[in-house]
Amino acid sequence: MGAQWKAKGKAQAADARGKLFGRLAKDIMVAARSGADPATNSRLRLVVEQARKVSMPKDTLDRAIKKGAGLTGEAVNFEHVIYEGFAPHQVPLMVECLTDNVNRTAPEMRVLFRKGQLGTSGSVSWDFDHVGMIEAEPAAAGADPEVAAIEAGAQDFEAGEAEGTTLFITDATDLDLVSRALPAHGFTVLSAKLGYKPKNPVDPANLTPAALEEVEAFLAAIDAHDDVQNVFVGLAG
Repeated sequence: MGAQWKAKGKAQAADARGKLFGRLAKDIMVAARSGADPATNSRLRLVVEQARKVSMPKDTLDRAIKKGAGLTGEAVNFEHVIYEGFAPHQVPLMVECLTDNVNRTAPEMRVLFRKGQLGTSGSVSWDFDHVGMIEAEPAAAGADPEVAAIEAGAQDFEAGEAEGTTLFITDATDLDLVSRALPAHGFTVLSAKLGYKPKNPVDPANLTPAALEEVEAFLAAIDAHDDVQNVFVGLAG
């Protein structure tokens, strides 16, 4: 399942595409506060590249940049909030939200966590590393992820969510640097973001099929919330 939980199945994937555009638009608006030019705004450049890779409509992308940069006269007031806790069967997770109304999001998160356990700040984050996560695919046959990781300055690498991709793990401060370096070492960057990698993930083999189904249903409900940007789960595999 990896460090970032993603919905599975064709129907869920189709629905997730619309949600992905919405989430990327929020990320773009927040990043564009520091400037509308991706050439001088590294955070914006990374998100714009990701949006283009998933074929976000150009009009949607441009509108999000202008809105975030304050060029449309509309106010953008998203607050970054992280909720920590446990899914059923003590599976730890970090839920990253961007919300324009914390007073709405907080009680809704409490309701969603009723089948798990909502923790306080720091109650779960100690068991995760804050890292850069770069999903990339080989630009040509024979590209070696181990060599690329070493040469580009990544800390580690593992198989990505999609077949044939690699997830490069970096120090949080090196995300942009490694993203820029990977193409020279045979890899095309698909996405790059800061995230949370579990230190001691739960082995799914230790859960019964029914228990794993409960965890999946819980994560799907969390992920479906409009304010949720990313769900990072301490579940191996």
